[in-house]
Order: sequence, then structure tokens, then C-alpha cells
Amino acid sequence: MNIQLKLEYAAFLALGILAFAHTEYSWWWFAGLFLAPDISMLGYTVNNKVGAFCYNLFHHFGVAVAVYLIGTALSLPYLQMAGAILFSHSAFDRILGYGLKYPDSFQNTHLGKIGKNKE
Repeated sequence: MNIQLKLEYAAFLALGILAFAHTEYSWWWFAGLFLAPDISMLGYTVNNKVGAFCYNLFHHFGVAVAVYLIGTALSLPYLQMAGAILFSHSAFDRILGYGLKYPDSFQNTHLGKIGKNKE
């Protein structure tokens, strides 16, 4: 099942890359902003609940799709770019095993535990 999930998320990553390809932006934007959603982890400096909320907001596929579609509907290419990058980044994180966070701990995700102490 783990391989099947990773293949599904790899397909999502490819879809995000394809969505970005339909924007007017150079690939340097994609490369330069690919890790930008991880800035949301700064929420963990407040506490786990705020951190999980911030992280999940910037790593949720629904948010990414909504941003992309709003950009498409309003002819705002920068929102299309942001949505495609959010979607691609989230898919890449899922391939690595980083899921949406529960508010009790950064290591507790919807895909299971991450980190050295997975128990």
C-alpha cells in the first residue's frame, strides 16, 4: 500500500508540474518557490496547535486547487502559479511521508508517525 500511495502522490506531483507549465512564469519561479510552503512551519514556534493549523493550511490539496482555480477564473497568473507550487510541494511532501499534522505533535501525521521515534 505504501508504494501505491507514493505512486499516487507522484502522479499528483506530475499534475502540479503540468499546471505550472500552463502558467506564463519561468521555471526558475517554480524551483525558487518550491520549498516556500515550509515557511508555514514557523507556526510551531507558537505551539503545536498553531503550527499544525499553519502547516496544514499550506499543505492541503484543497487549498492549492482553490488557489489555482481562483487564479484561473480571475485571470491572475500569480495565483495559478502559487496554486500549482502549493499542489506540487504538498504532493512531494506526501511522497516523502510527510502528511497533514495533528495538533498534538509535528511527528503525528495523517500518514502515520515521522521522525526517529515512530512508536
